[in-house]
Amino acid sequence: MRTVPRRYAPGRVRDAIVRVLKVTGRMSVRQIEQRVNQVIGPTPKSSIRSYLRLNSPRTFVKEGRGIYSVNPTVLGGNAREKPSLLWKEPASVGNAKLFHADCFDWIERQPDCSIHAVVTDPPYGLFEYSVEQQEKLRSGKGGVWRVPPSFDGNQRAPLPRFTTLTDDQLAELQTFFLGLGRLLLPKLVPGANVIVASNPLLSFIVSSALAEAGLERRGEVIRLVMTMRGGDRPKHAHQEFPDVSVMPRSMWEPWVLFRRPIEGRVQDNLRKWKTGGFRRPSAERPFGDVIVSSPTRKAERAFAPHPSLKPQAFLRQLVRGVLPLGEGVILDPFAGGGSTLAAAEAVGYKSIGIEKDPYYFDVAKKAVMRLASIKGSGLEPV
Repeated sequence: MRTVPRRYAPGRVRDAIVRVLKVTGRMSVRQIEQRVNQVIGPTPKSSIRSYLRLNSPRTFVKEGRGIYSVNPTVLGGNAREKPSLLWKEPASVGNAKLFHADCFDWIERQPDCSIHAVVTDPPYGLFEYSVEQQEKLRSGKGGVWRVPPSFDGNQRAPLPRFTTLTDDQLAELQTFFLGLGRLLLPKLVPGANVIVASNPLLSFIVSSALAEAGLERRGEVIRLVMTMRGGDRPKHAHQEFPDVSVMPRSMWEPWVLFRRPIEGRVQDNLRKWKTGGFRRPSAERPFGDVIVSSPTRKAERAFAPHPSLKPQAFLRQLVRGVLPLGEGVILDPFAGGGSTLAAAEAVGYKSIGIEKDPYYFDVAKKAVMRLASIKGSGLEPV
């Protein structure tokens, strides 16, 4: 008896369509076909079109000729904004170009072999950066964003509680990074480094998705930093269990490291594409995979009030290292407050940032040059 391949099993195609539409919003049938093939492998066009037709309007909404989105009831009230390539005029800030756009749309339209490195601190599962959760964060109501207690007289920035992610949200996270990796791969030059901020709870999902997308895993860069994540006693049982920490207090942050496979030998790739390794801090010292860091300074947060802002002293070391010959363009597809672009500006690199949130797009436009001007580069000899 002939069995149906697993990727064509009932519901699998439908679920894949839901996930790609959750990530990007409304799409044409052709775009949906491309993204589903990226996520679950070769899938007959007839299957995708049948699932769209048979599951509308309960699951999918036909918004026009060949244009579909997910029914808002399926998203639980967290429907994403409808994508457009650009909402506001692009901004040129120093050597950086900043686009207010959906990064999936933007990347898809770029020429192949046009990006020399990616350094980014992305959202996770998209949940904490949904419209609903961002409104809660900005109004101080919290939601998934936990406001940690003050420490040594300093008020800590909000932290997303990744332990609250459901199995479905973790599956969406896998789909998100798999789709991102497959979109990025042909746009990168061979040997281009891709460095993605993560955390110990989710880095395994990010790594497996990017590897499945065809990128080559090259390890991790560890940011040694004391944070306020973890270390708490059991909730509502502090006095009963005074000697217990539910989770270890976080003292490090993994940034997963990948690259597009090189062409031939490293030396050949360096000559042709200017990529394939890391720029050394000095002739005597190689680029290392552990960078000692401090929490982001108050002065930097004043320039760029973003909950996930990383310090310039750390980012400048990371950004400088990803272009081995100091040549090329660095992309941050989730620009946030513009800190990666500022680090690139500070070390003299060209960069491109994509930011979907109109609030953070405006923040980044003003913050890049201010952050880039901060003294204390983090590049001084150790």
